[in-house]
Amino acid sequence: MTLDRRTLITGSLGLAAVTALYPLEASAALTGFRPKGQAGFDHSAYDALLKAHVKPDARGYNRVDYRGVKAKLDTLHGYIASLQAANPASLSRNEAHAYWINLYNAKTLEVVAEAYPVTSIKKINLGGSFLFGSGPWKARILNVGGTELSLDEVEHEIVRAIFTDPMSHYGLNCASYSCPNLATRAFTGANVDALLRQNAVDYVNHPRGVTVDKGRITASKIYSWYAGDFGGKGKLKDHWVSLANPQKAALIAPASISGYEYDWSINALET
Repeated sequence: MTLDRRTLITGSLGLAAVTALYPLEASAALTGFRPKGQAGFDHSAYDALLKAHVKPDARGYNRVDYRGVKAKLDTLHGYIASLQAANPASLSRNEAHAYWINLYNAKTLEVVAEAYPVTSIKKINLGGSFLFGSGPWKARILNVGGTELSLDEVEHEIVRAIFTDPMSHYGLNCASYSCPNLATRAFTGANVDALLRQNAVDYVNHPRGVTVDKGRITASKIYSWYAGDFGGKGKLKDHWVSLANPQKAALIAPASISGYEYDWSINALET
């Protein structure tokens, strides 16, 4: 069983188990998804949907107009169907990275929009989670090339295991306040690295990512759940400083980490 952030929250495992999350290997059934080609993919329909319904607030936090998305579910369904009909192994590495992030985010957007209004994605129980609580992450609700996949498998056994890029965490969005932003545009092979970095900069410089108060840092639990992906907890401050604006970097450098927090409230425009 793949450990993940929801398991660690709702199960009895302690934070000591988190570092075991990295490095990961894709299961034998999923290694066939490794990108081996040079093809691209057209994400323009999804790009238009995001531009219309993801709204940055005054502090640079992106909120989602789920009511508007719900009215455009046919468009979202069609885009997800086109992703599932594609062969991701035929894509270039950057195109495949963008493909899997978009698939994860688009399906999450669909799940939440279909259930909306809802106060937290954790209230959406699609089954498959056994004794580890609710949420849609373990249900096999995707089918790519005849392989049924859950959101957790896309995140952990494909995105994290195949691409081994800690910046991926800044692209995947779980429809919650403490997640990195759902980007206002689709990831593509051409923009994936730059857009992930921009999302990372926005996250670290927002209080929900990293807060410094009186020499003490409170950071998102993403950094404790996946510390190993960032080189271990001893490397987190260096990572944040590399992304923070000069004023915040100067606060982070001498400060100590006091704890981690996470808010699962829905990232809806109305809240």
